[in-house]
Amino acid sequence: MTAAAGAAPAPFVVIIPARFGSTRFPGKPLIDLFGRPMILRVAERAAQSDASQIAVATDDDRIASVCAAAGVSTVRSRVEHATGTDRLSEAAQLLALPADTIVVNVQGDEPEIPVTAINHVAALLAADADAAMATLCHPIDDVAELRNTNVVKCVVTEDGHALYFSRAPIPFARDAWMQGVDSLPAGLPVYRHVGLYAYRVSFLRRFPSLSVPALERFEALEQLRALAHGFRIRVGIIDTPLPPGIDTPEDYQRLLERCANRGASR
Repeated sequence: MTAAAGAAPAPFVVIIPARFGSTRFPGKPLIDLFGRPMILRVAERAAQSDASQIAVATDDDRIASVCAAAGVSTVRSRVEHATGTDRLSEAAQLLALPADTIVVNVQGDEPEIPVTAINHVAALLAADADAAMATLCHPIDDVAELRNTNVVKCVVTEDGHALYFSRAPIPFARDAWMQGVDSLPAGLPVYRHVGLYAYRVSFLRRFPSLSVPALERFEALEQLRALAHGFRIRVGIIDTPLPPGIDTPEDYQRLLERCANRGASR
Protein backbone atom coordinates (compact mmCIF):
# COMPACT_ATOMS: atom_id res chain seq x y z
CA MET A 1 0.00 0.00 0.00
CA THR A 2 2.96 2.31 -0.42
CA ALA A 3 3.97 4.68 -3.18
CA ALA A 4 6.25 3.44 -5.93
CA ALA A 5 9.88 3.04 -4.98
CA GLY A 6 11.76 6.31 -5.29
CA ALA A 7 8.57 8.40 -5.50
CA ALA A 8 8.31 11.40 -3.21
CA PRO A 9 5.47 11.15 -0.65
CA ALA A 10 2.35 13.09 -1.58
CA PRO A 11 1.98 16.14 0.70
CA PHE A 12 -1.20 16.02 2.75
CA VAL A 13 -2.85 17.06 6.01
CA VAL A 14 -4.57 14.71 8.47
CA ILE A 15 -7.72 15.92 10.23
CA ILE A 16 -9.09 13.74 13.03
CA PRO A 17 -12.78 14.38 13.85
CA ALA A 18 -13.53 13.67 17.51
CA ARG A 19 -17.00 14.14 18.98
CA PHE A 20 -17.68 13.60 22.67
CA GLY A 21 -21.40 12.86 22.27
CA SER A 22 -21.34 9.52 20.46
CA THR A 23 -24.75 7.87 20.66
CA ARG A 24 -23.42 4.35 21.19
CA PHE A 25 -20.36 5.25 23.25
CA PRO A 26 -20.42 8.73 24.82
CA GLY A 27 -16.99 10.14 25.61
CA LYS A 28 -15.13 7.48 23.65
CA PRO A 29 -12.30 9.78 22.40
CA LEU A 30 -11.13 10.00 26.02
CA ILE A 31 -11.27 6.32 26.95
CA ASP A 32 -7.99 5.00 28.33
CA LEU A 33 -5.67 2.99 26.12
CA PHE A 34 -2.72 1.94 28.23
CA GLY A 35 -2.37 5.21 30.07
CA ARG A 36 -3.25 7.57 27.19
CA PRO A 37 -6.66 8.77 25.94
CA MET A 38 -7.66 7.15 22.65
CA ILE A 39 -7.66 10.44 20.74
CA LEU A 40 -3.96 10.87 21.55
CA ARG A 41 -3.23 7.31 20.43
CA VAL A 42 -4.88 8.10 17.10
CA ALA A 43 -2.95 11.37 16.79
CA GLU A 44 0.30 9.52 17.57
CA ARG A 45 -0.47 7.00 14.83
CA ALA A 46 -1.26 9.77 12.33
CA ALA A 47 2.00 11.51 13.25
CA GLN A 48 3.88 8.44 12.01
CA SER A 49 2.48 9.01 8.51
CA ASP A 50 3.89 11.36 5.87
CA ALA A 51 1.37 14.07 6.81
CA SER A 52 2.76 17.60 6.93
CA GLN A 53 0.16 18.70 9.49
CA ILE A 54 -2.19 16.98 11.95
CA ALA A 55 -5.17 18.53 13.69
CA VAL A 56 -8.04 17.21 15.80
CA ALA A 57 -11.44 18.71 14.97
CA THR A 58 -13.63 18.60 18.06
CA ASP A 59 -16.74 20.23 19.46
CA ASP A 60 -15.85 19.51 23.09
CA ASP A 61 -13.75 21.40 25.67
CA ARG A 62 -12.58 18.20 27.36
CA ILE A 63 -11.15 16.73 24.17
CA ALA A 64 -9.58 20.06 23.19
CA SER A 65 -7.97 20.35 26.64
CA VAL A 66 -6.46 16.85 26.50
CA CYS A 67 -5.06 17.51 23.03
CA ALA A 68 -3.65 20.91 24.00
CA ALA A 69 -1.87 19.44 27.03
CA ALA A 70 -0.22 16.89 24.75
CA GLY A 71 0.75 19.47 22.14
CA VAL A 72 -1.74 18.22 19.54
CA SER A 73 -3.23 20.97 17.38
CA THR A 74 -7.02 21.36 17.51
CA VAL A 75 -9.76 23.26 15.75
CA ARG A 76 -13.15 23.83 17.37
CA SER A 77 -15.97 22.70 15.13
CA ARG A 78 -19.67 23.27 15.64
CA VAL A 79 -21.77 20.61 17.37
CA GLU A 80 -24.43 20.51 14.68
CA HIS A 81 -23.16 18.85 11.51
CA ALA A 82 -25.26 16.59 9.31
CA THR A 83 -22.30 14.45 8.21
CA GLY A 84 -18.67 13.84 9.02
CA THR A 85 -17.70 15.44 5.71
CA ASP A 86 -19.49 18.64 6.73
CA ARG A 87 -17.40 18.69 9.92
CA LEU A 88 -14.24 18.13 7.90
CA SER A 89 -15.21 20.96 5.57
CA GLU A 90 -15.51 23.36 8.49
CA ALA A 91 -12.19 22.19 9.93
CA ALA A 92 -10.41 22.76 6.61
CA GLN A 93 -11.86 26.26 6.52
CA LEU A 94 -10.75 27.00 10.09
CA LEU A 95 -7.25 25.81 9.23
CA ALA A 96 -7.27 28.08 6.15
CA LEU A 97 -6.03 25.25 3.95
CA PRO A 98 -5.40 26.12 0.28
CA ALA A 99 -7.83 24.69 -2.29
CA ASP A 100 -5.35 22.18 -3.69
CA THR A 101 -4.46 20.68 -0.30
CA ILE A 102 -5.18 16.98 0.20
CA VAL A 103 -6.86 16.15 3.51
CA VAL A 104 -7.01 12.62 4.91
CA ASN A 105 -9.87 12.02 7.32
CA VAL A 106 -8.62 9.69 10.08
CA GLN A 107 -11.46 8.85 12.43
CA GLY A 108 -10.82 9.50 16.12
CA ASP A 109 -11.92 5.97 17.04
CA GLU A 110 -9.33 4.09 14.94
CA PRO A 111 -6.23 3.75 17.15
CA GLU A 112 -4.93 0.78 15.11
CA ILE A 113 -5.17 2.34 11.67
CA PRO A 114 -2.10 1.37 9.61
CA VAL A 115 0.17 4.26 8.70
CA THR A 116 0.58 2.69 5.26
CA ALA A 117 -3.16 3.07 4.63
CA ILE A 118 -3.07 6.79 5.49
CA ASN A 119 -0.18 7.38 3.11
CA HIS A 120 -1.72 5.17 0.43
CA VAL A 121 -5.08 6.93 0.22
CA ALA A 122 -3.34 10.33 0.04
CA ALA A 123 -1.04 9.11 -2.73
CA LEU A 124 -4.00 7.75 -4.70
CA LEU A 125 -5.67 11.14 -4.77
CA ALA A 126 -2.45 13.01 -5.48
CA ALA A 127 -1.91 10.83 -8.56
CA ASP A 128 -5.44 11.36 -9.93
CA ALA A 129 -6.00 14.99 -10.90
CA ASP A 130 -9.58 14.31 -12.03
CA ALA A 131 -10.73 12.85 -8.70
CA ALA A 132 -12.22 14.86 -5.84
CA MET A 133 -11.83 12.05 -3.31
CA ALA A 134 -10.03 8.76 -2.79
CA THR A 135 -10.87 5.79 -0.62
CA LEU A 136 -10.07 2.09 -0.15
CA CYS A 137 -11.79 -1.27 -0.39
CA HIS A 138 -10.84 -4.93 -0.02
CA PRO A 139 -12.22 -8.18 -1.44
CA ILE A 140 -15.14 -9.93 0.22
CA ASP A 141 -14.75 -13.70 0.53
CA ASP A 142 -17.66 -14.51 2.83
CA VAL A 143 -21.31 -14.67 1.77
CA ALA A 144 -22.55 -13.57 5.20
CA GLU A 145 -20.44 -10.41 4.90
CA LEU A 146 -21.85 -9.75 1.45
CA ARG A 147 -25.42 -10.08 2.76
CA ASN A 148 -24.80 -7.91 5.84
CA THR A 149 -26.44 -4.51 5.33
CA ASN A 150 -23.99 -2.95 7.79
CA VAL A 151 -21.19 -3.84 5.36
CA VAL A 152 -20.93 -1.24 2.60
CA LYS A 153 -20.08 -2.68 -0.79
CA CYS A 154 -18.23 -0.80 -3.52
CA VAL A 155 -18.39 -1.41 -7.28
CA VAL A 156 -15.21 -0.25 -9.01
CA THR A 157 -14.72 0.65 -12.67
CA GLU A 158 -11.96 -0.85 -14.78
CA ASP A 159 -9.90 2.34 -14.37
CA GLY A 160 -10.15 2.31 -10.58
CA HIS A 161 -12.99 4.72 -9.79
CA ALA A 162 -16.11 4.17 -7.71
CA LEU A 163 -19.17 3.30 -9.76
CA TYR A 164 -21.51 2.87 -6.79
CA PHE A 165 -21.65 2.15 -3.06
CA SER A 166 -24.47 0.17 -1.48
CA ARG A 167 -25.54 -1.80 1.55
CA ALA A 168 -27.06 -4.35 -0.84
CA PRO A 169 -25.10 -7.37 -2.18
CA ILE A 170 -23.65 -5.87 -5.35
CA PRO A 171 -22.63 -6.67 -8.00
CA PHE A 172 -25.37 -9.29 -8.31
CA ALA A 173 -24.37 -12.59 -9.89
CA ARG A 174 -27.65 -13.17 -11.70
CA ASP A 175 -27.15 -16.64 -13.15
CA ALA A 176 -25.52 -18.00 -10.00
CA TRP A 177 -27.94 -16.46 -7.53
CA MET A 178 -31.38 -16.58 -9.13
CA GLN A 179 -32.32 -19.27 -6.63
CA GLY A 180 -30.65 -17.56 -3.67
CA VAL A 181 -27.19 -16.42 -2.57
CA ASP A 182 -25.35 -19.49 -1.29
CA SER A 183 -21.74 -18.93 -2.32
CA LEU A 184 -19.50 -16.46 -4.09
CA PRO A 185 -18.88 -17.34 -7.75
CA ALA A 186 -15.21 -17.42 -8.69
CA GLY A 187 -14.06 -14.13 -10.12
CA LEU A 188 -17.00 -12.03 -8.90
CA PRO A 189 -15.52 -8.58 -8.04
CA VAL A 190 -17.15 -7.97 -4.65
CA TYR A 191 -15.45 -5.43 -2.40
CA ARG A 192 -16.05 -4.08 1.08
CA HIS A 193 -15.63 -0.34 1.37
CA VAL A 194 -13.12 0.91 3.92
CA GLY A 195 -14.21 4.23 5.44
CA LEU A 196 -10.88 6.00 5.04
CA TYR A 197 -11.02 9.04 2.76
CA ALA A 198 -8.75 11.62 1.20
CA TYR A 199 -10.29 14.83 -0.15
CA ARG A 200 -9.18 17.87 -2.06
CA VAL A 201 -10.00 21.01 -0.07
CA SER A 202 -11.64 22.50 -3.18
CA PHE A 203 -14.21 19.69 -2.97
CA LEU A 204 -14.64 20.02 0.80
CA ARG A 205 -15.55 23.67 0.28
CA ARG A 206 -18.34 22.69 -2.11
CA PHE A 207 -19.70 19.69 -0.26
CA PRO A 208 -21.97 21.47 2.27
CA SER A 209 -23.76 23.34 -0.54
CA LEU A 210 -24.51 20.20 -2.57
CA SER A 211 -28.11 19.04 -2.42
CA VAL A 212 -28.70 15.71 -0.70
CA PRO A 213 -29.75 13.19 -3.38
CA ALA A 214 -32.30 10.43 -2.88
CA LEU A 215 -29.52 7.85 -3.20
CA GLU A 216 -27.80 9.23 -0.10
CA ARG A 217 -31.03 9.48 1.89
CA PHE A 218 -32.12 5.91 1.21
CA GLU A 219 -28.72 4.21 1.45
CA ALA A 220 -27.53 6.47 4.33
CA LEU A 221 -24.13 6.79 2.63
CA GLU A 222 -22.80 10.33 2.31
CA GLN A 223 -20.20 9.40 -0.33
CA LEU A 224 -23.10 8.90 -2.75
CA ARG A 225 -23.60 12.67 -2.70
CA ALA A 226 -20.28 13.08 -4.46
CA LEU A 227 -21.13 10.48 -7.10
CA ALA A 228 -24.64 11.81 -7.63
CA HIS A 229 -23.22 15.26 -8.37
CA GLY A 230 -20.67 13.95 -10.84
CA PHE A 231 -17.51 13.97 -8.70
CA ARG A 232 -15.04 11.14 -9.20
CA ILE A 233 -13.83 8.94 -6.34
CA ARG A 234 -10.56 7.07 -6.81
CA VAL A 235 -10.58 3.64 -5.20
CA GLY A 236 -7.56 1.65 -4.08
CA ILE A 237 -8.03 -2.09 -3.66
CA ILE A 238 -6.06 -3.50 -0.73
CA ASP A 239 -5.57 -7.14 0.13
CA THR A 240 -6.89 -7.33 3.68
CA PRO A 241 -9.30 -5.48 6.00
CA LEU A 242 -8.08 -2.66 8.20
CA PRO A 243 -8.32 -3.12 11.98
CA PRO A 244 -11.80 -2.26 13.27
CA GLY A 245 -12.66 1.05 14.86
CA ILE A 246 -14.14 1.51 18.34
CA ASP A 247 -17.87 2.15 18.00
CA THR A 248 -19.17 0.55 21.19
CA PRO A 249 -17.97 -0.43 24.70
CA GLU A 250 -17.82 -4.02 23.41
CA ASP A 251 -15.42 -2.94 20.65
CA TYR A 252 -13.28 -1.30 23.34
CA GLN A 253 -13.07 -4.51 25.34
CA ARG A 254 -12.16 -6.49 22.23
CA LEU A 255 -9.37 -4.02 21.47
CA LEU A 256 -7.96 -4.37 24.99
CA GLU A 257 -8.06 -8.15 24.65
CA ARG A 258 -6.31 -8.06 21.26
CA CYS A 259 -3.58 -5.82 22.61
CA ALA A 260 -3.16 -7.95 25.72
CA ASN A 261 -2.84 -11.09 23.58
CA ARG A 262 -0.15 -9.38 21.51
CA GLY A 263 1.59 -8.05 24.60
CA ALA A 264 1.04 -4.62 23.09
CA SER A 265 0.42 -2.45 26.14
CA ARG A 266 2.47 0.73 25.88
